[in-house]
Amino acid sequence: MTNSTALLTDHYELTMVQAALRGGTAHRRSVFELFARALPEGRRYGVVAGVGRALDALERFAFDDEVLSVLREHDVVDEATIDWLSTYRFSGDIWGYPEGEAYFAYSPLVIVESTFAEAVVLETLFLSILNHDSAIASAASRMTWAANGRSCIEMGSRRTHEEAAVACARAAYIAGFDTTSNLAARQRYGVPTAGTSAHSFILLHDSERDAFTAQVQTLGTGTSLLVDTYDVAEAVRLGVEIAGPGLGAVRIDSGDLGVLAQQVRAQLDSLGATKTRIIVTSDLDEYAIASLASAPVDGYGVGTALVTGSGHPTCGFVYKLVAREGDDGQMVDVAKKSKDKISIGGRKHALRRRNKQGIAEAEVIGIGEVPKHDGDDRPLLVPLVRDGEVVGREDLTAARERHLRARNELPLPARQLSRGDPVIATEHVNGISR
Repeated sequence: MTNSTALLTDHYELTMVQAALRGGTAHRRSVFELFARALPEGRRYGVVAGVGRALDALERFAFDDEVLSVLREHDVVDEATIDWLSTYRFSGDIWGYPEGEAYFAYSPLVIVESTFAEAVVLETLFLSILNHDSAIASAASRMTWAANGRSCIEMGSRRTHEEAAVACARAAYIAGFDTTSNLAARQRYGVPTAGTSAHSFILLHDSERDAFTAQVQTLGTGTSLLVDTYDVAEAVRLGVEIAGPGLGAVRIDSGDLGVLAQQVRAQLDSLGATKTRIIVTSDLDEYAIASLASAPVDGYGVGTALVTGSGHPTCGFVYKLVAREGDDGQMVDVAKKSKDKISIGGRKHALRRRNKQGIAEAEVIGIGEVPKHDGDDRPLLVPLVRDGEVVGREDLTAARERHLRARNELPLPARQLSRGDPVIATEHVNGISR
């Protein structure tokens, strides 16, 4: 099977190319912009993720023989278009917000500069990756902020598509999760993994004692024992008896987690297991994590809420033509003006205005020129692709560190989980603001 990503797209992108080739406009210089007209309802900031995956997909975006045979067999486009596609390789420039960065309404997250035909076919590929991964990272950021330094474990693979699960683990790691249960994410992206046992392992054995003994003998005393299969207090007693006071952790997956954590902490301390950690799971989201702030919990395992974006599984990103070459060879700003779906024409530049204390005050977007700044402001766009070659690839550690810096410079209300307006406004240098 082909390794190409060229068919991860919409039919109309190729028919537009066909019509543009026939009409003589396919090779007009063009600028496309990927942005959101608004943050998901009630959210105060968003987080960029998926850039690295999009760059990987771009490098594999080629119409090989297998792909072309599909287009030909189903009469998707004519032979002239197939001939053009057979030699397709993106040769333009791409700028964008790097992974881990915060974003707001009308932030120009990706700017694609090339010919119309080269750039338009990337619409669905880029949108599908960034809409998904940024939704996960945005939810993950709220969760790790609510956790306030306590460990967060991504464990949602069984609640989403198998390939989405890998992307979710990667995006969550960028936004501060420490580990994932997904081994493919470790293989592909180096995301640290963790895991011990499920209830089925306990039920497999004739007794909880037998199960705990087998696990400790195999994985060592630093393992994490699942203690809510039968009776929590008895399981904790057994766990410390078998592993000793050096037992690594216990996991609680049901019941009133706050109350149980208090009881288990007291019991562990009375048994001398003062350093044994308490991990809680069971349909957690950022609100549940925040509600456990005063409980003696050391870590959270999050699944369903994370891989579904905690109520916002997409970011609403769009990909629009904002400038194109005119008949005279000069670039012309263009914009969609339909009701409630406007875009703002012109090639964008972006910076984050900050006060002297380094706190963000506005997202400032310059149209056609870089906005002036006073020395405290921070440019946001970085080169991702130059003359068709990827130049913006980076490791996930850099993205994690960037996310912490970007999040920490946001105004204090960004930490609030209550629904509200974005914590900073977006301003355009021509006076338009959103």
